[in-house]
Amino acid sequence: MEIPDGSQFGLDNLPYGVFSVGAASPRVGVRVGDSVVDLALLLADDVFAAPSLNPFMAQGPRRWAWARAETQALLGGARVPEEAVYPLPSVALHLPFEVADYVDFYASEHHASNLGRIFRPDAAPLMPNWKHLPVGYHGRAGTVVVSGTPVVRPCGQRKQPGDALPTFGPSVRLDIEAELGFVVGVGSALGTPIGTGDFASHVFGAFLLNDWSARDIQAWEYVPLGPHLGKSFATSVSPWVVPLAALAAARVPLPGQDPEPLPYLRESASWGLDIDLVVTWNGEEVSRPPYRTMYWSPAQMLAHMTAGGASTRTGDIFGSGTISGPSRSERGAFLELTWSGAEPVTVHGEQRTFLLDGDEVAITATAPGADGGRIGFGEVSGRILPATC
Repeated sequence: MEIPDGSQFGLDNLPYGVFSVGAASPRVGVRVGDSVVDLALLLADDVFAAPSLNPFMAQGPRRWAWARAETQALLGGARVPEEAVYPLPSVALHLPFEVADYVDFYASEHHASNLGRIFRPDAAPLMPNWKHLPVGYHGRAGTVVVSGTPVVRPCGQRKQPGDALPTFGPSVRLDIEAELGFVVGVGSALGTPIGTGDFASHVFGAFLLNDWSARDIQAWEYVPLGPHLGKSFATSVSPWVVPLAALAAARVPLPGQDPEPLPYLRESASWGLDIDLVVTWNGEEVSRPPYRTMYWSPAQMLAHMTAGGASTRTGDIFGSGTISGPSRSERGAFLELTWSGAEPVTVHGEQRTFLLDGDEVAITATAPGADGGRIGFGEVSGRILPATC
């Protein structure tokens, strides 16, 4: 196959997705350049004729490695059957996996510190537990949607500081969270924790995630138990899953952890990742969050998630939490970027704080590839529709 020079989707990437053409049933493919290759036809394997990645992911690391090596060999050498290749604009992209469960973490020290300064200006930015464990919350798997799905403005209770009583209505502080997500391929039994060294034996790959957040609803409901309606209305994911094998060149050490984590969270080889995200608001770039600055790694997140004996299943996903760097231009949520609305950003000449109906947010990302270039994650996007309450 011909791959354009500088493409982020060369043979060192080969992200997996689920696509359909016309009225045909969805099936698994890989993106190569500006095309999608039907893996059921290329590899003559019916596991890829399924409408999700789950059956293939459940087969485990040996099969993942075989499929990747075979696909690279066929695409790089032999002639690819014409009927297996589709131009990207001609296909519909679907949710790439059946989501079994969903957990979202809070792994960026910069993000957590900024929120602490916003909400608790007279106290320490971080809560006492934050540097001892990856803080997270259990999300709603049924509202995970593929990129491009419209997001209806949520309704819920909110209470401003000067209000005597709460009111119910549409959120007026609708926000994003630019994140990296990870999907479990091989599950684990109830009562069997997953160690940090076993991360790559269980996790299939990474994708982009936008954890849409209604900050006014969240602020009123989250004490003492945490997010609920402020988060549960929609979580958008990219249609392409980059396999862990494609991220080997992106692995970097974590920025440093002090105090040293407890033994079950220690890593012999860090799963820090050098991934650069770009956030656009109505087509205008507003932020560049760097994943390499994250305090907790995905291997530590998975280890903590299962430390109490929780089982995992094929299709479980977990998010990193908002990715933010040390500078304002690297903040991955509009709550931070505008400092809770006190410091608006300019979008197409207008001063903006939180999302309005009709706004569209898109997140893209790239990482170093094995061939010396950059590999891409595609895009996760969503447009805000008016509330229905």
